[in-house]
Amino acid sequence: MIPTDNEFTLYQQLADGFIDAIRRGALKAGDRLPSVRKTAQSRQISINTVLTAYRSLEDCGFIEARPQSGYYVRAKLADVRKIPMPATAVSSPKTEVLDLIDLVFAAQQDAEFINVSLACPQGGEFYPEKKLARILNQLVRRQPGMIGTYSLPPGSIRLRQQIARRALLLGMSIGADDVILTHGCMDALQLSLRTVTKPGDCIGLESPTYFYMISLIASLGLKAIEIPTDPQKGVSVDAIETLLKEGKVNALLLMPSVQNPLGCSMSVDDKKRLAGLVNHYEIPLIEDGLYAELVFNGELAPTVKSFDRNGWVIFCTSFTKTLAPDFRIGWMSGGRFNQQLRRIKSLSSMCEPAVLAETLGLFLEAGGYDQHLRTLRKRYAFQVQEARALIARYFPEGTRATQPCGGFVIWVELPEGVNGVELFHTALAERISLNPGVLFSPNGRYSNAFRLSCCYPFNERYSWAIKRVGELAAVMLNNHRKSVKS
Repeated sequence: MIPTDNEFTLYQQLADGFIDAIRRGALKAGDRLPSVRKTAQSRQISINTVLTAYRSLEDCGFIEARPQSGYYVRAKLADVRKIPMPATAVSSPKTEVLDLIDLVFAAQQDAEFINVSLACPQGGEFYPEKKLARILNQLVRRQPGMIGTYSLPPGSIRLRQQIARRALLLGMSIGADDVILTHGCMDALQLSLRTVTKPGDCIGLESPTYFYMISLIASLGLKAIEIPTDPQKGVSVDAIETLLKEGKVNALLLMPSVQNPLGCSMSVDDKKRLAGLVNHYEIPLIEDGLYAELVFNGELAPTVKSFDRNGWVIFCTSFTKTLAPDFRIGWMSGGRFNQQLRRIKSLSSMCEPAVLAETLGLFLEAGGYDQHLRTLRKRYAFQVQEARALIARYFPEGTRATQPCGGFVIWVELPEGVNGVELFHTALAERISLNPGVLFSPNGRYSNAFRLSCCYPFNERYSWAIKRVGELAAVMLNNHRKSVKS
């Protein structure tokens, strides 16, 4: 069960304080925590509150209870280190990578499989389904003619006004006329690429990157250049500057806030610098902000688009991860490219359904979105820590994992000797679907990694699947070591 808001204000603050001390090194692996009674007295809180906090820390893998002794800091799950990589290799995505992406998609669509990698939350635990259903039903009853009327560009003014208002929270000053409604974020991204590139152009991508970007680039006849990305700091701006100076990229496609699959965000200073670079070299940046509102601390950071002075940044996002996946409503704001983007959107799919766009507009207008986001962030932060605890407990020694600042995906790096693709096929035989690391690189890098998604009900079935994957990885590592010795 996810704790209530009132419970969080008491024990979560205590737990967070210990987590901070552990991460800063003030409490090291093997250190004993103060006794439950002593902590309760010093903090002037109840013993039950302290016990709840300690059990939460234990569940998340930060501490362990030792009989007749107390609670001790546990050897934590190591963070993924920066992967050194030159940003010079240009290539069309490998055929084997594209084939594997197709195979993964096929497995993810099979209801009999336990999916631990698809980044698609499902169900009322993650979306305000009932509220949206009520608004939709009321809207159709009041205006049944909407169903029999073609929606025409630019689409719902109500929704576009609400989007422009919310964009201020991300540092962007745009008007309703600057907002183009799209069929989800992927529609916005592909429209952007079609607008600013031509076949044969080279696109700069974070590495690792969201694997569907690789398929999209291949479908448009584009090439990719992988840019080193730090699991804590985001994409290397130094590497980007070198590429721009040398004229090696025609456009950039990046996720500066809560990157998928690493879960990291660039600093505000790096975003400012990046905006300055693309404006100076007049190279389009397509900014994917799909997870920008899902930062765990709730403090929304400005986008790169916020610092765009001459319109070279196209910002793209959608409501599919936060509100209504099947509505497929996204949006973009394209600066100097807005007119071209509007034209190509109209030619490709005209406009988004008015009844769906108006429903979202009314929901945002009523003011329920911020409360929903607060609950969602809290849930994902909790589930990410729960998943990391399972990894620490059941995966072989030497496994590393990212510590995301938001969203719901974790990048897991396996010890040398455990092949991610082989693990994918082994797990598939047990009806567990993974996303192996090679999917996230057009060159097929990251053979010993995979992405884990924490956007499912954290029930016994899901927990068992993570545990089982860890057991399979341990068997593979053991077999590898035996073969090396022999």
